[in-house]
Amino acid sequence: MCSACGNPAALGHWTEAGAQKGGIRLRAMFNRVSILKRVLKPYGFSVYADGVIPQIQLICPGGARVMVNNLTELWAEVERLQGFPIDPLETQSMA
Repeated sequence: MCSACGNPAALGHWTEAGAQKGGIRLRAMFNRVSILKRVLKPYGFSVYADGVIPQIQLICPGGARVMVNNLTELWAEVERLQGFPIDPLETQSMA
């Protein structure tokens, strides 16, 4: 159980494979957040994670925030809110 938020500890996601220690997991998570910000920016979305709670905050174009547990949930929520799929590998979104 998370001592900060009271949520059950989140199970590891495949993107965290190989991250055995907390510090390594945090660095990997901050790297993912940095990449996600660049990918989502052209669509008006952003993300925030501080490492204190296990979720990622998806920040919508209007400023609303949605909590997601992993990248699978993040993409599903972005597509739901956007109304069409976003290809995270699209090269123009990384500009």
